[in-house]
Amino acid sequence: MVDAERLARLLARVTSDTADLRDTAAADGLTSDAVRLRAVKYGFVTAIEGCVRAAQHVVSSEGLGMPESNADAVRLLGRHQLVDVTVADSVARAVGFRNVLVHEYADVDDERVVANLALLADLDSFVTQLGAWAARA
Repeated sequence: MVDAERLARLLARVTSDTADLRDTAAADGLTSDAVRLRAVKYGFVTAIEGCVRAAQHVVSSEGLGMPESNADAVRLLGRHQLVDVTVADSVARAVGFRNVLVHEYADVDDERVVANLALLADLDSFVTQLGAWAARA
């Protein structure tokens, strides 16, 4: 059984992280501001990691299968219709981006980081849909 309180905390943190990302990235000149750019990279890491933690918790608690990876845990939520498949696939790809940020931090193309700000809508959808599922469960 899902720990509703824990899941709510995880999802609230993702929401907070995505809001911070939007605020930090909002002004012009992001790629020329090293401090803001580092904040955006870290914000992506924590927001995506929050989605992974939520997915792993639900997959484990609900017995949805044995994920082969963190991305697979997110995809399992789509396969079991807890979140939309397209949202699950997008967030699973974001897990790959998170891995790049964590393991190749200094070499990540800043333009790629900026381009991935488009992922925020899918992270928001993930939170909304998984939260709605939890409210029904």
